[in-house]
Amino acid sequence: MKMIRLSNGVMMPQLGLGTFLVADGDVAYQTTLHALKVGYRHIDTAQMYQNEGSVGQAIKDSGLKREEIFITTKQRGHSTIKKMREQFEASLEKLQTSYVDLYLIHWPNHDKKINQQTWSLFEELYTEGKVKAIGVSNFQRHHIEDLMETATIKPMVNQVELHPGLSQIPLQTYLKHEGIAIESYGPLMKGGVFEGIWQEGLSKIAEKHNATIPQIIIAWGLARGVIMIPKSVTPSRIEENFKSKDITLSEEEILTINQLNRGKRVYTDPDNSPWGPYSE
Repeated sequence: MKMIRLSNGVMMPQLGLGTFLVADGDVAYQTTLHALKVGYRHIDTAQMYQNEGSVGQAIKDSGLKREEIFITTKQRGHSTIKKMREQFEASLEKLQTSYVDLYLIHWPNHDKKINQQTWSLFEELYTEGKVKAIGVSNFQRHHIEDLMETATIKPMVNQVELHPGLSQIPLQTYLKHEGIAIESYGPLMKGGVFEGIWQEGLSKIAEKHNATIPQIIIAWGLARGVIMIPKSVTPSRIEENFKSKDITLSEEEILTINQLNRGKRVYTDPDNSPWGPYSE
């Protein structure tokens, strides 16, 4: 498994399992357990997903050592330092671990001072050793620049919507300059990659490699140095996605996929999100 070295030296598996919309209970448990059996060593969850308990139980029952698995979870929202710390401790309890490998602010608040306050807690958790790395999710360049006005530790990862319709190349260029790793979610555009120009362009490359369109998209992300966390609850597709790491695309093929970019979002625009109210 190829690893990404984060700015603080932590090694993060470049390919992982996403668990967004994976229902808590047997589905999340079996999905996580199967992925670990297949060879995944990076599991991405979040407080908002409400499946940390099942994910944590699967990790425990996998028989693997804790240090062999990279666990990411995300802060649900912005609140008081006290409440957010309680939420973090609840995540540790559900995940049955004394630390998480990566902790992310799930969505930026529309008030930069609130983002800055939340980040101050992240810095505390990192300094205390309860988190091996800290980062953000859905942050635009201006969100990061605002954060850095008061931050003493720079985010190590930014997880964003990234797929052939939204390549995020300008953002990746900025993040690379800042030493921040970029991570993709929603690589299949909610099924949009099976339609229109995306289906047409990707299917030709997939046929050449005797692969599926999802495999080609994952391989494209990996080739660009993007951390990929495709989600599936189907055992065969979990296995199929994992094999994407063995596909090598040519520079021409990568460029062809890059040219499918249309700046198309299929998830919430961070600058117009409904999330952000500060609650006591």
